[in-house]
Amino acid sequence: MSLLVHKYGGTSVGSPERIKAVAEKVKASVDAGNQVVVVVSAMSGETNRLIALAGEMSKRPEPRELDVLVSTGEQVSMALLCMALSELGQESRSYTGAQAGIRTDMSHNKARITDIDTEKVLADLNKGRVVVIAGFQGINADGDVTTLGRGGSDTSAVAMAAALEADECQIYTDVDGVYTTDPRVVPNARKLAKITFEEMLEMASLGSKVLQIRSVEFAGKYGVALRVLSSFADGDGTLITTDEENPLEQALISGIAFNRDEAQITVLGVPDTPGIAYQIVGPVADANIEVDMIVQNISGDQFTDFTFTVNRTDYERTFEIVSGKAKELGAVDVSGRTDIAKVSVVGVGMRSHAGIASVMFEALAKDAINILMISTSEIKISVVVDEKYLELAVRTLHEAFELSSPVEVV
Repeated sequence: MSLLVHKYGGTSVGSPERIKAVAEKVKASVDAGNQVVVVVSAMSGETNRLIALAGEMSKRPEPRELDVLVSTGEQVSMALLCMALSELGQESRSYTGAQAGIRTDMSHNKARITDIDTEKVLADLNKGRVVVIAGFQGINADGDVTTLGRGGSDTSAVAMAAALEADECQIYTDVDGVYTTDPRVVPNARKLAKITFEEMLEMASLGSKVLQIRSVEFAGKYGVALRVLSSFADGDGTLITTDEENPLEQALISGIAFNRDEAQITVLGVPDTPGIAYQIVGPVADANIEVDMIVQNISGDQFTDFTFTVNRTDYERTFEIVSGKAKELGAVDVSGRTDIAKVSVVGVGMRSHAGIASVMFEALAKDAINILMISTSEIKISVVVDEKYLELAVRTLHEAFELSSPVEVV
């Protein structure tokens, strides 16, 4: 008997018909001899509706009350799923995050899980019941409802799997696995049978929306085997695990990731003195804005140019902060642009192989795609390009590293 944690996202429980389909999938897993815990999101669009309602009451809703409100979306899903399971003859119990023993820190709207008391959940599982838990939420030391931030149901599921020492945490969503890149950009992108936690973290941080970053970090930290599956089609999905099982079989490059939400800021003619980078980036970090790629070039005697990227949503605020600081530092000029994008090749296999960068740069050069910035790590190489060349760059690199599915001959 295996203990499995299923997680179903908003589209998977988006209507009564889909909830009934989920119930059948859960019942089939139980009939196959498994113990099953289910973590559910709110029905598709429900969280946005609740946030909009809060906005009609207050421009800045009190965080505690906002958590009370938005946590109700998942509670609707869990109750409906238990009703559907009952109709199939499967006994189940629904639990809010608090009832399931999910304890968090004191933060509201973006709380972190500190502990899980699994006693009640295990007791129900041992009685043959399916346990259905509202994702995205927990309870703090004051007994207040807290929520884990957008995509927090993934984190709820992984944390519950870790606490229960589950055999696998299965994330059911509207895609059937993790692909070498977005199939909407490259139609013959290949579904990966396996990917490492490190690679999935990079893919998630670079724009892949399949899994929430925090959930992947949590799974990697506690060794929880993750599998991404489709709610709407049968298949083995993609297993996310360590890279230690079959290192010789690990592909050189696993995928091409990209992010359109990039903006670039350049400070020209800054005095080249110790600590200048901190004086520019420090105030940005103090404003809770994350700086991504950074390039610093000597532009002349005793002067340097400093360029960095931020998320596009933070561009206006960042430009304002940096412009003010540049005046203090005596910089020549500050410029910025939002028509850029980041493209990355990701793969743990590149650790032991030279020449990945040269293949990447040569492929882009052949298609006359200019590289604006470069960043490297052990398992990825990222470049910034003009946004108008983004999809061409993705297709070019996907082909250069031979990531496409083989063409079937009819």
